[in-house]
Amino acid sequence: MRRIVIMGPPGSGKGTQAKIISEKYGIPHVSIGDILRDNILRKTELGALVKQYIDRGELVPDDIIIELTLNTLRDLLKEFNGYILDGYPRTITQAEALEQTDMKPEIVIDIMLNEEECVKRLTNRRYCPKCGEIYNMILKPPKVDELCDKCGSKLMMREDDDENVVRKRFKEYYVKTKPVMDYYERLGKLRVIDGSGSVEEVLKRILGELGL
Repeated sequence: MRRIVIMGPPGSGKGTQAKIISEKYGIPHVSIGDILRDNILRKTELGALVKQYIDRGELVPDDIIIELTLNTLRDLLKEFNGYILDGYPRTITQAEALEQTDMKPEIVIDIMLNEEECVKRLTNRRYCPKCGEIYNMILKPPKVDELCDKCGSKLMMREDDDENVVRKRFKEYYVKTKPVMDYYERLGKLRVIDGSGSVEEVLKRILGELGL
């Protein structure tokens, strides 16, 4: 499988899994969330617009996400023959927009995780503002408390990792993505993975579905 969509609620570990598979098998990882956050940090026009939605715990509108994603994939596929797409699609409109192109995914992995575990993971998540490394104070803590192992910078917490925002994002995710999961199930592309347990345990389940 070379064109892969990886889905899951906030805190399910989809980004971590996508990065591991990307590095192990040489399939480029496209994180729409990372692209949006980069625009926010660089204070671009897109970043300023997106930040308003994220700060309220809301999903960014479809038209913005669709244009950004399709343009990114078109550029990527000029050089590579596949992708692992993380953070898209989150609505049925986004799914249909991708499926109508020649870039449509071959398989969709959905990592399932309950709300309390998602909240626990995200409220303990930290990131390095300098090098972008991600930590979890429970599952993957830094060697020195609140300092990045790679560059020594002070770790930070994302504004959208606040517990109230996380719970809102979790509920909104399942309300809006249930039609997406149903859509891909009808197409025979959906594979549901148990997201509980260690990173290694979840990775083994995913690789089994991908045949890697």
